[in-house]
Amino acid sequence: MAHYVYCLRCHDDSIYTGYTTDVERRLGEHDAGQGAKYTRGRTPVELCHVETFSSKSAALSREHAIKSLSRAEKERLIEHGDGIEPDDEGAASTHSP
Repeated sequence: MAHYVYCLRCHDDSIYTGYTTDVERRLGEHDAGQGAKYTRGRTPVELCHVETFSSKSAALSREHAIKSLSRAEKERLIEHGDGIEPDDEGAASTHSP
């Protein structure tokens, strides 16, 4: 099973980072107002970055690391894929949609 860390650009231009095992389902939940409390009043959301991991622990570690980045660092990650590297070998791929 693949594990994903994703970034959403919210309607108010804020950036939300989350974890899931099904990106499309989770994106639909966010847009329907059934996702994270943070995104409920900030729809519609746009998927702007996804990273794939082979383990849940690697994905959750990466989610925490991305959430710790500054706004400028998150923008660079989204725009160029630049950012901090995952801590372990669990990363399978990184891409922006």
